[in-house]
Amino acid sequence: MLRMGKLTDYSIVLMRHLALDPLAQYNAQILSAAVEVPLPTVRKVLKSLSHAGLLTSERGVQGGYSLSRAASTISVAEIITALEGPIALMECVGNDSHCEQESHCNVQDSWTKINNAVFQALDEVKLSDMLIPQRESTVQFYDSREAAEGKVLHG
Repeated sequence: MLRMGKLTDYSIVLMRHLALDPLAQYNAQILSAAVEVPLPTVRKVLKSLSHAGLLTSERGVQGGYSLSRAASTISVAEIITALEGPIALMECVGNDSHCEQESHCNVQDSWTKINNAVFQALDEVKLSDMLIPQRESTVQFYDSREAAEGKVLHG
């Protein structure tokens, strides 16, 4: 199962909150209370997002964190990469592969295509898209148990 870590989930929640008022600056304590995530976790996530260049921070009494650029230019792929590192579904599609099968693997090209498609899909979703409430999902979810019965779940 492919799954993002909790810190990545929190990073998207924090980025969404910051995007609601892009001109405001928020300190870690205010953000922690607003999104109901423990302060040490918020600080860790903010540090990663700042290091990746997605947030700017100013010190001082009037300081805080804000988006480094418009929410419409920040992709979900960038946020995920800031916390998880490069998006790579399989080891062989990453930059630092140590797979023993790589030299004779006949599915590596296919995994690269799949990885690129997933990255492109995540890159097309912008932080600003996360601000718009979705009335009805157009995403189809796949459940292997339902597939065995010939059904597809819808979101």
